[in-house]
Amino acid sequence: MTIAGKGAGRLAVVSWALFDWAGQPFFTLVTTFVFAPYFASALAATPAEGQTLWGYATAAAGLAIAILAPVLGSVADATGHRKPWIFAFSVPFVVACMMLWYAAPGAPSGVTTALIAFAVATLSIEFATVFNNAMMPDLVPPERIGRLSGAGWATGYAGGLVSLVIALGFLAANPETGHTLLGLDPLFGLDPVTREGDRAAGPFSGLWYLVFVLPLFLFVPDAPKKARLGPAVRAGFFNLARTFRDARANKVLFTFLIANMIYKDGLVALFAFGGIYAAGQLGWGSIQIGSFGILLTITGTIGAVVGGRLDDAYGPKAVLFGALGILIICGLGLISIDRDTVLFVIPATPGAPGSLFSSLPEQMFLGLGALIGAVAGPLQAASRSLLVAIAPKQQMTQFFGLLALSGKVTSFMAPLSVSLMTAWSGSQAAGMSVILGFFAVGGYLLFLTNENRAA
Repeated sequence: MTIAGKGAGRLAVVSWALFDWAGQPFFTLVTTFVFAPYFASALAATPAEGQTLWGYATAAAGLAIAILAPVLGSVADATGHRKPWIFAFSVPFVVACMMLWYAAPGAPSGVTTALIAFAVATLSIEFATVFNNAMMPDLVPPERIGRLSGAGWATGYAGGLVSLVIALGFLAANPETGHTLLGLDPLFGLDPVTREGDRAAGPFSGLWYLVFVLPLFLFVPDAPKKARLGPAVRAGFFNLARTFRDARANKVLFTFLIANMIYKDGLVALFAFGGIYAAGQLGWGSIQIGSFGILLTITGTIGAVVGGRLDDAYGPKAVLFGALGILIICGLGLISIDRDTVLFVIPATPGAPGSLFSSLPEQMFLGLGALIGAVAGPLQAASRSLLVAIAPKQQMTQFFGLLALSGKVTSFMAPLSVSLMTAWSGSQAAGMSVILGFFAVGGYLLFLTNENRAA
């Protein structure tokens, strides 16, 4: 067991960071680039219905996370241990990932299976992440929290990149050609017609997690046990009520949580609509979007590493301001692009049919997207390291629960705003412009905070 503030050994730190490597393929493959597009295009009755149902499942999971994450964090702070909680949520996560395989086209319960499994897996991995985050103060000294947080995000991005290359290059194939992104036949005889490669993203994510989360349980020291579960539950609920009171009483902490809520909403919407926007404005298909995802994962990995070092050098607040500024500038650039125009008014030659990123609009979109990917990781990593800097150490898990709450409780607001503006204006670009307001308001509220730890 390490002494708080003294830091753990290198093996423990690396093993802790591998949790992000273990969990990221679910977000990369299932939530974003492989299974979700498959659900909307091949499993649901229509793409519009698929997007609607997927949104309902995401919202339901987000609401449950918003309600339960602070409660569970409070109970865990009372018991002391974090790893038993991570294990408890790892089991349903892996099972739910496996269940996604059975969401086959034409299956009577395929849609229901996919939605329930996705929601359960999302809940489980988000809850496990809350407890994993709360282990940080026991692993490194305070002045290295930023670097540890950034290293975790970088490790996660790297895991997402490797898993995406494997899935698109060796498992998921185009139903029309029967070949993967690398031009190969799918491994294990996966049938492109029944989209077995896309469905394999679920079991692949579960098995990946099962293998790479083991070092955390074997080599990362846990906090000492404080109380038995029964008394801890009662104490946890009491402490939760106190946590809300403490957060409201501490203006700096409360303002930060509101700021985090707003700019995270914008980030959620940016990634949720990014692929849709590229398809509508530039006519991109699965190959372009998949390649774009690989690029974003690469720049995200680099950005997380650099951001962690900048965090330690200049503080998390400076990193957050820089990330938000870049997101606003790049977002403005993205909405200025369509197939034959850049910067709103400059004409450009559209790309040749079947070409890959041959036109100026595509190349500009690619470059701006790469920058967005590079700052998305530091934005999230610096958010958790800023919380470590300002939250009471003895309530760390509870406040990480509140951080999860603030990042989820209104996660419908930015996507809904984009949808309403798009419907009103008839313009995808006008709809996406709403996101810039979320980044600006979040940045203003962040300006009102400081990095002095709460008492």
